[in-house]
Amino acid sequence: MNVQFGRKLALAVAVVALIGASSLVGLAQAKIDLTGKWNFDVQTEAGGGTPTFTFKQEGEQITGHMSSQTFGEQEIKGTLKGQDLTFSFKSDALGAEAEVVYKGKVESNDSIKGTLDIPGLGAGTFTAVRAKN
Repeated sequence: MNVQFGRKLALAVAVVALIGASSLVGLAQAKIDLTGKWNFDVQTEAGGGTPTFTFKQEGEQITGHMSSQTFGEQEIKGTLKGQDLTFSFKSDALGAEAEVVYKGKVESNDSIKGTLDIPGLGAGTFTAVRAKN
């Protein structure tokens, strides 16, 4: 192989690697926006449910509203740091005030999966998808 061909090949490989790396960085830094209505499927030790959440995102801050048959209407607050979402609400479940905490990973702008803790009722898992308008 001649030297000129070797240099061109090395340059081509470097360019392809650089383009691939910049594409991955762009994907990793894609803006996540959770603002909107979400349908949750919650499974706990005490049973399951399908609450709806409406999120409003401002930077890392999440606020919003939750509606469910189990906990009624509740205001929520939380944070989104990278892909890590944490939010909670206070509820008067079974006659005692408790803070229900959700922790999840945003898989895309339309999908979240994670866990929740309901003091006195147990722990569970959830999946969530953005509601179609």
